[in-house]
Amino acid sequence: MTQLIDDFQRVVRYVRISVTDRCDFRCVYCMSEEMTFLPRAQVLTLEELATVARAFTELGVEKIRLTGGEPLVRRGIDELVTEIGQLEGLKDFAMTTNGAGLVKHAPALRQGGLQRLNISLDSLDSVRFKQLTRTGDLNKVIDGLHAAQDAGFERIKLNAVIMKGRNDDEILDLVEFARRESIDISFIEEMPLGDVSDHSRGETYCSSDEVQAIIESRHALMPTTESTLGPSRYFRMADSVSKIGFISPHSHNFCATCNRVRVTVEGRLLLCLGNEHSVDLRETLRRYPGDIERLKTRIVDAMALKPERHHFTTDGDVQVVRFMNMTGG
Repeated sequence: MTQLIDDFQRVVRYVRISVTDRCDFRCVYCMSEEMTFLPRAQVLTLEELATVARAFTELGVEKIRLTGGEPLVRRGIDELVTEIGQLEGLKDFAMTTNGAGLVKHAPALRQGGLQRLNISLDSLDSVRFKQLTRTGDLNKVIDGLHAAQDAGFERIKLNAVIMKGRNDDEILDLVEFARRESIDISFIEEMPLGDVSDHSRGETYCSSDEVQAIIESRHALMPTTESTLGPSRYFRMADSVSKIGFISPHSHNFCATCNRVRVTVEGRLLLCLGNEHSVDLRETLRRYPGDIERLKTRIVDAMALKPERHHFTTDGDVQVVRFMNMTGG
C-alpha cells in the first residue's frame, strides 16, 4: 500500500475533514460576529466528501475526524457518517462538535460507526457561555453530552480553549465536571487564525503550562504515553478515569511528530494548520468524477508541500487570515 510520507519522513495517518463552514455558534476565538459563508457550489458535496475519505483510507490513513464549522448543521451528516464508517482500514472515526445537535443526532451517529466525540465546552456558566459563543445555549450542550453517553459513546472528550481574563478562572471547575461525568478533557491554547473582532490574541493568551499549574494545585497529574494520533499530551489522575490533555501549538510545538493533514470544506488539502500550503482537491474531483486513482495521486504528490513547522507566535499577530471555521477545527 502506498503511504503518505512527507519530505521529513513523517507518515500521515490522520486526516481532519471539514464538512461545512457554517455553525450555529459564533465563538469569539473562531469567527467574527458577522460572517459570510460559502455558496453551496463551492462546498464539497456529500458524495465528494465520502470519496475523499475513501481515498485517504486507501492511502493508509487510520483516523478520520469530521469537523466544521459545526458538522451537525450539515444536511445529510448522518448518512455521510454511515458511509465513512464502513470504510476498510479505518481504525478511529471521530467528530468535533459544539454538542448542541447531539440530542437529535447522537443515536444515528453511533449506529453509523462514529466512535468518538470531542465536544467544545469553554464555560460552565450559562451567561459567560452565551458571551463566548454569542449564540450558544449551555443547557443544549449539556443535554447533548448526556444524549451521546446514552447513545453508547464510550470515548467522549471536552475541548476547552482557555483565554486569560475570559475563562481561566473556570479551569478547575471544568476539570471537576469532566471527573463527575467520567470523560476526558483537553485544554487548548488559542490559535492565531483569522482576525477576530472581539479581542486581541496577545491579551488573552494562556499557556498550557499555566493551565497545568492551576490543575496541579488540586490534582497531581501523571504523564502518560497514551495517544489518539492527535496533538494532545495526556496526563492521568490517580483517583479518576478522566484524562487531562494539553494542546499547545505555542508553548510545546508538536510539528516534529505531525502526522495530520486537513481538507477544508472547499476541498483544499491543507498540509499545515499554520501555513497556507495547500492543494485543490475539488478541481480534481469535479474534472475527473469517479477517478479515485487520480485523486489519490494528487494527494500523494501534495506531501512534498508539507512544511517542517508552523510559526505561531504569542504576541497576538495573525499569521493566517482564514478563520477556524474555514480550516476545520
